[in-house]
Amino acid sequence: MLTPERCHRARLARDARFDGRFFTAVTTTGIYCRPICPATPPLERNVVYFESAVTAAQAGYRPCLRCRPDSAPDSPAWRGTQTTLERALRLIDEGALQNGSVAQLCERLGIGERYLRRLFRERFGVSPKAYALYRQSLFAKQLLHQTRLPVTEIAHASGFNSLRRFNDAFQRHIGLSPRAVRRESGEGDSKLSLHLAYRPPYAWSAVRDFFIPRLIPGMEWVDENRYGRCIQWGSAKGHFTATHEPQRHGFRVELELSDLRALPPVVRRIRQLLDLDADTRTIEAHLAATVPQLTLVEGLRLPGVWNLFEAGVRAILGQHISEAVARNLTETLVTTLGEPLEDSTGQARYLFPTPERIDASDLAFLGMPSARRATLKRFADWYYQSESPDDSKAWIALKGIGPWTADYAALRGLSHPDIWLGGDLGVRKASKLLDDFDPAIAAPWRSYLTLQLWQHLWRSH
Repeated sequence: MLTPERCHRARLARDARFDGRFFTAVTTTGIYCRPICPATPPLERNVVYFESAVTAAQAGYRPCLRCRPDSAPDSPAWRGTQTTLERALRLIDEGALQNGSVAQLCERLGIGERYLRRLFRERFGVSPKAYALYRQSLFAKQLLHQTRLPVTEIAHASGFNSLRRFNDAFQRHIGLSPRAVRRESGEGDSKLSLHLAYRPPYAWSAVRDFFIPRLIPGMEWVDENRYGRCIQWGSAKGHFTATHEPQRHGFRVELELSDLRALPPVVRRIRQLLDLDADTRTIEAHLAATVPQLTLVEGLRLPGVWNLFEAGVRAILGQHISEAVARNLTETLVTTLGEPLEDSTGQARYLFPTPERIDASDLAFLGMPSARRATLKRFADWYYQSESPDDSKAWIALKGIGPWTADYAALRGLSHPDIWLGGDLGVRKASKLLDDFDPAIAAPWRSYLTLQLWQHLWRSH
């Protein structure tokens, strides 16, 4: 938690770099705000600071209708560094307690219910279920503000099985009725369009230029200010287009999705893909101190892919060949085995192939060595059968997959912050330009160092 003195200075300056890192509650109004709130700053004697929206709400404060604390980017510092808690938060955010019980969540985590409840009490002062309901209510509040979806559809999209349960939970956790929030907002789009914020700066041009040479036509699209792609989450299928809006410190994301119940995890996956929750000021301050000879690109983010399986397939296809050839192979795989996607534009679009479809094919249409086709089929079969397929370190046991493939997939498929691609040719070349270079000192941000070195190499050419 930041000191009260730093929070005081940040809120008076409305410094966007602190957005999501703390929240300001006003004792005289009972409202809590983001540090960038446009309202007249309250007197310091009437202010209490909280490190998360959850703890502010637990203390009895309502979210501000002007700055909308539900839109603030999550802070990695708030989410914590304890592996079990971080994984529990991720699973809850993906709907684990909407579709299952606390006992089932604990079974997936390999811990007891009592221990999980203690973790949440110590960290947030609430139970896991109360945390889940609050996050669902905040997401519903964002939809009420930013879309014109009917309240019943918003309840459904936020994970509530009935309108009555939604109204009760929303009133309890937000302090207002859903219809009161809708009246106050008085805006929104008839399309499903959301604003996803980040802490500036954001080096969009670097992210865009990373996407362009790896773009898979029919599955992805990109232009000067936009990136979009086809997506699938469970049985829900659709696509999104994210438009960079630097003046608003965020992206406007338009979505088409066949099942709105998948909307919360889909939005969180889009945030991960665009690396919207990174605190690049903190990351780059660490890198500047540990690798001072490297000129850093401000606001550099990790350009992701939709999921770890896709990242693994693309990494396997890219082994020992040029970027252009790898892209062509991936395009052939997508257009041959990917499911065609119907959308309102009438364009030919495709989903990335599932593990089952790749495993069921002989892949003879791919112009590459039979050994690599066998590796791809082996990987798809293992991913489909495994109980923990997202443990990329376990992939190394599969014939044909080495550390570079597993690490590259984790960097792009999980947005893992601490992957060092020391075996990458570009990283090795860039590292030679630095004196007395030890990548270990850059932990826990070695993924960002890897990206910075690639940028350094491209600029030097």
